Amino acid sequence: MEIQSLDLKPVVQPLVAWYKMNKRDLPWRHDPTPYRVWVSEIMLQQTRVDPVIPYYLRFMERLPDVYALADCPEDELMKLWEGLGYYSRARNLQKAACRIVEAGSFPKDFEGWKALPGIGEYTAGAICSIALGLPTPAVDGNVLRVLSRVSGSFSDIMLPAVKKDFATALRRVYPPNQTSDFTQALMELGAIVCLPNGAPLCARCPLRALCTAEREGLIDRIPVKAEKKKRRIDKKTVLILRCGNKIALSRRPETGLLANLWEFPSLPGFVTEKELAERIQGLLGITRLESSTHLFTHIEWQMIGYELHLSCAPPGYEWVTIEEALFQKAIPSALRCYSNHLKNLRYEE
Repeated sequence: MEIQSLDLKPVVQPLVAWYKMNKRDLPWRHDPTPYRVWVSEIMLQQTRVDPVIPYYLRFMERLPDVYALADCPEDELMKLWEGLGYYSRARNLQKAACRIVEAGSFPKDFEGWKALPGIGEYTAGAICSIALGLPTPAVDGNVLRVLSRVSGSFSDIMLPAVKKDFATALRRVYPPNQTSDFTQALMELGAIVCLPNGAPLCARCPLRALCTAEREGLIDRIPVKAEKKKRRIDKKTVLILRCGNKIALSRRPETGLLANLWEFPSLPGFVTEKELAERIQGLLGITRLESSTHLFTHIEWQMIGYELHLSCAPPGYEWVTIEEALFQKAIPSALRCYSNHLKNLRYEE
């Protein structure tokens, strides 16, 4: 069946009824204002629900409204976001907040939300349907998996046209006065029943009787998803430079990966202790640290690390205390292994 002619009316009421009985108690579902829904949806991009919850609660405590977000110093915002990754999300969140404050109100429709920085069709659809009661689909990977299996579609869900066709089919059947429940029910089913990894829990699914993939034994073949390109591998040597009670940090460039965040100095490739001893002046002692790997969307960082004690502080770095590094500087989660080493050093002092 072509997606354009797909009739999704039969899924609506069973799905909404199931959601009302089985939905998780998540903090952004309490008082779903546009601001709260918007922040939650941005945090949930590329990030699982459980890790997001404490970040969301801390964020809302410090920045309870769009005015507080617009006025927040960037370093503090990055520190609130530290560990969530994809830091451009936080920067776009603040850019959008500034526009909303300048406009004097939140957007009232899908196109208005979509025009803001960092907000695409999915996020705009989620905000409008959950917070504003508009019949606007929010089609992400969870929703595409559910709909592909229900319909028996072998279309590649990575194609924008496929996402658009499913959104069109959903838009035709949005239930009046239940837009929030319907949008969240689709997301919820994909998250906790029609699972992204591992076998789906078909026995618990309210759409089992309607699911083509389950009925025809196609669960392991649907959804169809094109293979991603292999990640580029970057090897680097991370250095925790210590001079007295200070350690060295440096700012990343203002654009590109992990823009403007703080990091430990590093060298390209895997450098040996002997090579470090030859290259670094004033070296008093050296300790090998754990190796670590971090996966970005298109890049894999493979890292080794050293703690170096120096007799003097070389220029070109920001020299800070361990306390300042841990509690005032936003260091990306890609370097968590070495941030954790700082925490251990702090306890030893």
